[in-house]
Amino acid sequence: MSLRKVADQEEATMLLSEAEHSGLPRAVVARRHGIDPRSLNLWRINLQRRDRPPATLRLVELVPDASTSASAGVRVRVGNLIVEVDVTFDASTLGRVLAVVAGC
Repeated sequence: MSLRKVADQEEATMLLSEAEHSGLPRAVVARRHGIDPRSLNLWRINLQRRDRPPATLRLVELVPDASTSASAGVRVRVGNLIVEVDVTFDASTLGRVLAVVAGC
């Protein structure tokens, strides 16, 4: 038997609600309606993402430090937290580090 994808948000919401109220696993409810459980799971994930509030924007001021030379690296201060890296530090890794620091 070939399973179909969830048609639209209305159908996904109805199926997810049915699964929640019945206590049955989403996969069981999906198969009862001829739906591929993976399709219903993707709808669940996407709908949860839409319901989350957007991330808060936090501005960070970059201030040159006269006590270090330009070749020494970069120092980023967020409140009382300071992140200091060498100029050879990988930019994408720095981005990931700052994303973690921003959550602190």
